[in-house]
Amino acid sequence: MRRLTKVVGAALLAVLIGAGQQGMGAQGAERTVRIVAKKFEYQPNLIKLKRGEPVVLQFVSADRLHGFSCPGLNIRATIEPGKATTVRVVPDKVGVFPFHCDLFCGEGHDEMTGNIAVSDEP
Repeated sequence: MRRLTKVVGAALLAVLIGAGQQGMGAQGAERTVRIVAKKFEYQPNLIKLKRGEPVVLQFVSADRLHGFSCPGLNIRATIEPGKATTVRVVPDKVGVFPFHCDLFCGEGHDEMTGNIAVSDEP
C-alpha cells in the first residue's frame, strides 16, 4: 500500500510540475504581430500595443522591397519579398506613433502609412 501511495504521489507531483511549467511558458511567450507590406499599404495599418509589453513585429512583403520606419518608437526594418523580417519591441511610452514605407516602391508610396497606438490598457 505504501508503495502504491508513493507511486501515485510521484505521478501527481510530475503532473503538477508539468502543468506549472506549461503555464509559465504561456505567460513568457511574446505576442507576434504579423504585418504584410504590399503595393502601397500595410495590413494592418493600425497596430495596438501595450506599454512595457514585449512584442515581436513580423514583417513580410507580398510583392516587392519595402521599408518600415516608425521614428517615434525607433523602429526600422527592410522588408524583402519571400523573407520574414522580425523586430522585437518593448514600447516605453504611450501615444500614437505614425509609421511609413521609407523605400520608394512606386507612385502610391506616399500613401503607405499607418499608426502604432501604445496604451496602458490591456
